[in-house]
Amino acid sequence: MTTCPPLRIGTRGSPLALVQAEQVKALLGDRHSEIVIIKTTGDKIQDRPLSEVGGKGLFTKEIDDAMLDGGIDLAVHSMKDVPTWLPDGIVLPCMLDRQDPRDVFISNKATSLADLPAGSLVGTASLRRQALILNRQPDLRVETIRGNVQTRLKKLADGLFDATLLALAGLTRLGRTDVVTSVIETSDMLPAVGQGAIGITCRGDDDRALELLDAINHAPTVLRVSAERALLEVLDGSCRTPIGALAEIDGDKFSLRGLIVKPDGSELIETDRQGPVGTPEDAVNMGRDAGQELKRRAGPGFLD
Repeated sequence: MTTCPPLRIGTRGSPLALVQAEQVKALLGDRHSEIVIIKTTGDKIQDRPLSEVGGKGLFTKEIDDAMLDGGIDLAVHSMKDVPTWLPDGIVLPCMLDRQDPRDVFISNKATSLADLPAGSLVGTASLRRQALILNRQPDLRVETIRGNVQTRLKKLADGLFDATLLALAGLTRLGRTDVVTSVIETSDMLPAVGQGAIGITCRGDDDRALELLDAINHAPTVLRVSAERALLEVLDGSCRTPIGALAEIDGDKFSLRGLIVKPDGSELIETDRQGPVGTPEDAVNMGRDAGQELKRRAGPGFLD
């Protein structure tokens, strides 16, 4: 009897990335897969915002190259880090059940963003969070804070910032919800596209991987994230673009909210869509329609 070689699961080496890869490994069967850690450019560059050095694709390029070269069979990503366009030959056939997509506020000096005194310094790596903070509370200061979750929490503990914002899903997976000061409702801050969802890529011609991933795919998450990513694609979204979006399913109803905001927070445009739960194509069409509206209303030069 022929024994298939273990599937090689490529991932970044951060604690959160490893937790997510271990989750996929367990779903596929521990004996049938192994984890391969790949250092990405995004992990190596810690002194500048991603928007200045190439965007979120810096977290996936080396992993994509390893897959196309045959060094790995699968790659596990936080969906909010997956570029809008995938390299030729790589597909995204699987997403796991999405966790809570909300952001959280963490501080030893206030119970919420609204309670921070004027002039307080908030550290975050996200242009979306920075812009939305300034839109709601222009009397606050924001600066870029890079590094994994543990690094950011240490910088906060060391007093380099008065507060920071992180994704609730990541803290939940790491078992660190104890640090959360308060959860920010999506009515106050729309999350990043795909936040809370884990995606798994593979080569488009890898029938074995495609079959195994189909068995663990969570269709409702695919619908939601597909709508959000379609909105992002219309807006040519990247780490240089402050965009928020969230699709939700309530029974047989499907909804999508999206927004675009100037980096300095001075102007925000938002829209929403509702309809029945349909196919992935329906979700994509809804996302594109919402994105086209935002793009039209923003006009040229909105992000300049």
